[in-house]
Amino acid sequence: MFVTVWEYEVRLGMEAAFEQLYGEHGAWVRLFREQPGYLRTDLLRGERHGHYLTLDHWRDVQDYTAFQQHQHSRYAQIDAQGDALTLSERHIGTFIVPDTA
Repeated sequence: MFVTVWEYEVRLGMEAAFEQLYGEHGAWVRLFREQPGYLRTDLLRGERHGHYLTLDHWRDVQDYTAFQQHQHSRYAQIDAQGDALTLSERHIGTFIVPDTA
């Protein structure tokens, strides 16, 4: 499994809109669900006000890369919506979940 992790600082008063956009029924997840290899997204709210993480789980890096190549314009459109809600966005990194079998 492949996971990409993003960190956000959300503008004061925009938390509910952010959670709607990035949550399990939001535009990001709806777009991801159309893609082969997408598994799930975890939205985490931190203890510090306005601090969030997203963990997007994919079957493998190839599925994620194919998604980025084929959905660039839709990705950019949703990303612009998120930019209006946030003070900052940072890609923390990509991770491979080790096989434990």
